[in-house]
Amino acid sequence: MPALDLSQSPRRWPALAALTLSVLIVGLDGTVINVALPTIAGDLHTDSAQLQWISGGYLLALSVAMLPVGLLGDRYGHRRLLLSGIAVFGAASLVGSLADSPTAVIAARAVLGLGAAAILPLSMAILPRVFSKDEQPRAIAVWTAATALGMPVGPVVGGWLLNHFWWGSVFLFNVPVAVVALAAGLWLLPRDAERTSAAPPFDTLGALLGGLGITALVYGTILISEDGWTAPSVLASLSAAAALLAGFVVRERRFPHPLVDFALFGDRRFRWGTLIAVFVNFAVMGILFVVPQYLQSVLGNDAFGTGIRVLPLIGGLMLSAALSEFLLPRLGVRLVVTTGLLVLAAGVLFGATTGAADGYGFAAGWLGLTGLGFGLAVVPATSLVLGTLPDHGTGSGTSLLETIQQLGSALGVAGLGSLLSYGYLARLHTGRLPTSEADAARDSVSDADALAGQLHDAGLAVNAHASFVHGMSLVLLVCGVIALLGAGLAAAFLPRHAGAPGAGQVSGTVAEPAESIA
Repeated sequence: MPALDLSQSPRRWPALAALTLSVLIVGLDGTVINVALPTIAGDLHTDSAQLQWISGGYLLALSVAMLPVGLLGDRYGHRRLLLSGIAVFGAASLVGSLADSPTAVIAARAVLGLGAAAILPLSMAILPRVFSKDEQPRAIAVWTAATALGMPVGPVVGGWLLNHFWWGSVFLFNVPVAVVALAAGLWLLPRDAERTSAAPPFDTLGALLGGLGITALVYGTILISEDGWTAPSVLASLSAAAALLAGFVVRERRFPHPLVDFALFGDRRFRWGTLIAVFVNFAVMGILFVVPQYLQSVLGNDAFGTGIRVLPLIGGLMLSAALSEFLLPRLGVRLVVTTGLLVLAAGVLFGATTGAADGYGFAAGWLGLTGLGFGLAVVPATSLVLGTLPDHGTGSGTSLLETIQQLGSALGVAGLGSLLSYGYLARLHTGRLPTSEADAARDSVSDADALAGQLHDAGLAVNAHASFVHGMSLVLLVCGVIALLGAGLAAAFLPRHAGAPGAGQVSGTVAEPAESIA
């Protein structure tokens, strides 16, 4: 089959739309369930442990399956496995909408996580096969915006659906979107090359060690919110994770056909580009963790209004896409990424000065600045990483990148959540309340707000809002410091240009000559 230069094809942008639609529903599903949990608990008589697994089971399955799916995509076809992942995601959503027990909902969410594990890395792995090197920053920015947009918009969609339909609608909503994404992918995405030789043996022991290690790590982070960092269950889980993942690294270095090619870290573009991307995502996850709570509980917006008010972050990211395309050839990767991290740090540190009486205008300003820095940093860093991947290993490389980011985000949210709780409780005054009411106020700012309304206690509401803003400022301060540290590392270690010597680069057109568009 003759090679086709997709970088000149008008179908490359519709192909990007198909990819971004698939990652958008993954981002939506990661957060849409949160607003449905109280309704599910009431309708299915679900206890707190089951609710935790409805939320955490998805994250566990996503994290565990992401590493091996990249290698499987490299061997059996990125397009083939991506479309399979979308189909699994749609089917699990349909089953979840019909579930009539907590166990069925947990199972559906776990299968959704498996589908998402195929969608995220493999959709990224296809980008270098569709776009030229010059257009990759714009495509990566759109792809990144879709993944980021899903997180704040998920509660908006969930809130609207629950206001009009039953709780299963938050699952059913995914089905038509998955069908459209599947049809678009079949029509627009480049076909996989036919295999010409037998696949080498699969590293079953490595997959087992990596899967169990990631499971222990993610499970430990899930327990932190309930038990605290020093609980025996948390320490045991994190210790087991460290031992299993150390064994995984040793295994991968010795096995002739590993799941993960750790030699990629020998290229400083991959090594530092991946680390910078983790730093950026850590900071942005901190923002997306605290800002929706601030907009809803302190400024009094509903779920829909909260999602709309997070959009300046996405607007800044999209603006940075055009700027990156213009700046990268002129200034180089090192300067653009360093500048982006400094802008990100400036936006977050402005946010850390937020006062309880400040309105949305101030938040919109620093969110837009943060989004601009986010895009200027993460888009070139991701392009840099993609440029180091060999033609035959893009799936494994993007799976490794996504897995590291996913685990960093999980640990980051756990740590930042603890810091937010510490800052909130440090300023909250509940001494004059009965024990049960004081405990309710200490659980969260939204509970304190509801209690203040019941008691007609304006002072409690004011104190709770100020306490939450204090905790949010601590979180944003840490995010700002992380961004500044990332800027220092970028300035010191990133190459000036993406083409610096290192591992082989992916072609700017079609990675495999036998591939064509479907």
